[in-house]
Formats: sequence, structure tokens, C-alpha cells
Amino acid sequence: QLQACGGGAVQPGGSLRLSCAFLGRTFSRYSMGWYRQAPGNQRELVASITSGGITYYKDFVKGRFTISRDNAKNAVHLQMNSLKPEDTAVYYCNAGNHRGIYYSPYNIWGQGTQVTVSS
Repeated sequence: QLQACGGGAVQPGGSLRLSCAFLGRTFSRYSMGWYRQAPGNQRELVASITSGGITYYKDFVKGRFTISRDNAKNAVHLQMNSLKPEDTAVYYCNAGNHRGIYYSPYNIWGQGTQVTVSS
């Protein structure tokens, strides 16, 4: 139900844009989130966006990453700038909801896309 794309390899300081397509007709009802999982680590939330477009970021990406959504195209994006080696991970999009500022994921995941930041 979610298809992610846009990963790749980039040098430190570079940029990538991830996109996730929602295959369904109820996209605008969902909050959306981007998660990442590095080898040996748990999956962690990176950023989320409410159905109305309010955005939230984890401290480790604030000022570098931007989450956005296009309800007309059933898509959510993650613009990643000033990438660091520690951003290397598989990135997953997710559909969920917000309870106040807290994002709660549903069991609706994209397939994951690899982001590698290395010189």
C-alpha cells in the first residue's frame, strides 16, 4: 500500500529526496511518518506530518530534513540536506496518526529504501 523510492549513495554534505506513494483513496486522512533503521539499531522515527500538514522532527534531523505531503498526488516526501555518515540507514515511510505531538504508526509500511552517506 506504500511504495518508497529515492534512496541512493551520496557524499557527506550531499542531498537526497525520498518519496513515498500511497496506493489508495484515503491518503489525506492519515498522518505520515518517515522512519529509519541502521544495522544493529532499532527502527526510529525521523519526521512526521499530520493530515493537515503540521510537521514534527527528531532533534538529530532538525534543520536538515524536510517532510512534506501532496494530498492531490497521494505522496509524502523527505528532503534530506547536509547528510552525514550517521544518516546511513534503510528509510521507511509509514501511515499512522498523531495524538497531539506524538506520532503513532499503523502497520502500513513501505518496503524501505537504502540511504548511504559515505566519502
